[in-house]
Amino acid sequence: MFLRNIYLNMKQYRFLLQQLVSRDFKVKYKRSVLGVVWSLLYPVLMMTVMYMVFSYVFRFGDLMTGISFPVYLLTGLVMFNYISEATNLSMSSIVASGSLINKVYLPKYIFPLSKCLFVGINLLLTLIPLYLVILVTGTGLNIYHLVLPFVFICLFLFALGVSFLLATIAVFFRDMFYIYGIITMLWMYLTPIMYPIQMIDDRFQPLFRLNPLFQFIDFAREIILYGNMPSLRSFIICGACALIMLVTGMFVFKKNQDKFIYYL
Repeated sequence: MFLRNIYLNMKQYRFLLQQLVSRDFKVKYKRSVLGVVWSLLYPVLMMTVMYMVFSYVFRFGDLMTGISFPVYLLTGLVMFNYISEATNLSMSSIVASGSLINKVYLPKYIFPLSKCLFVGINLLLTLIPLYLVILVTGTGLNIYHLVLPFVFICLFLFALGVSFLLATIAVFFRDMFYIYGIITMLWMYLTPIMYPIQMIDDRFQPLFRLNPLFQFIDFAREIILYGNMPSLRSFIICGACALIMLVTGMFVFKKNQDKFIYYL
C-alpha cells in the first residue's frame, strides 16, 4: 500500500519533484565559473590525488598486476561519492524544509527522494570521465557494460533507503549531522576503494565483504576491469542489499513521519 501511495503521489507531485531537483542544481552551481563541469572534474581530480598518494607513497598500485589502478580507483570513487553526497544531502532535507512542511501538506518522502535523484544525475555525468579514463588507459570496453545499469539502480535504491533512515533520525536527533561525517569517513576507509581487498588478512576479509558498498563496487569492477559477467550470487547480493535497505528505510520513515511537525 505504501509503495502504491508513493507511485500515485509521484504522478501527482511530479512537477514539484522536478522543481526541487532543478533548484538543487541552481543552488549547487550558483556563481560557479565552471558550473556543471565540476561534476566532471571533481572525481578526476580526486582520483589523481589518490593515485599519486596510494600508487607512489603506499605502492598499492604494485599489488594490482594486469589492471589499471586509475580505473580501479575511479570506479570506487564514483560510486562512493554518490552514496556519500546523496545521503548527506537527504539527511538534512526534512529539517531544511521544515517551514514548508508545516504550512502545506506534501508527501514528506519527496524531499529525500529529490536529493537522491539530483545526485543521481551528477552520477551519470561522472560516468563521462570514468569512461574517458577507461579508454585512455587501454582498459577497453566489453558487452557486459550493458549490465552496469543494474548495479547503479541498486546503488540508488540503497542510497534512498539510507536517506529515509537518516532523514528520520536527523529530525529527532540533530547531532546526527556531525556523527554521520565521522561514519562516512570510516565507511570510506573500510571499503576497498584505494586498496585491494587481498591485502586484508584472510580472517577479516569476510567482514569487509559484509559491506554493501563493497558488493556494489566489486560488481562494477568485475565488468569494467576484468571483462567478466558478475556471478548470479553477485546479482542476488546486490539486489538483496538494495531492497532490504530500501524497505527498512521506508518502514522507519513511514512510522515516524507524522511526528516530524512537532520537531521542526
